Amino acid sequence: QVQIVESGGGLVQPGGSLRLSCAASGIGFSIYTMSWYRQCPGKQRELVAVVTSSGNTNYADSVKGRYTISRDNAKNTVYLQMNSLKPEDTAVYYCRAAYDLIHWGQGTQVTVSS
Repeated sequence: QVQIVESGGGLVQPGGSLRLSCAASGIGFSIYTMSWYRQCPGKQRELVAVVTSSGNTNYADSVKGRYTISRDNAKNTVYLQMNSLKPEDTAVYYCRAAYDLIHWGQGTQVTVSS
């Protein structure tokens, strides 16, 4: 059974940092492309960051220089380090695993507010 479980969300003040984690099980994690998406109320889900099986990364323009995606294949986990957070970063953040099939987590809420 495939499980994709995000954690690490919460409430943070503008300028603060959070680190999200996404633990995967039931898949051959190392061959999967892992991504973080986010969705604000009333908006479409958007790609935030992606890391391929070979470790190549890419970011949305809105988060470049502030977010860092990384993966630990030994722990079947992908991380999203988020720095210099802004109120507009407030969203539900979802982890996505993609290879032959696509698997999504349930999401974790990130709220940036003073």
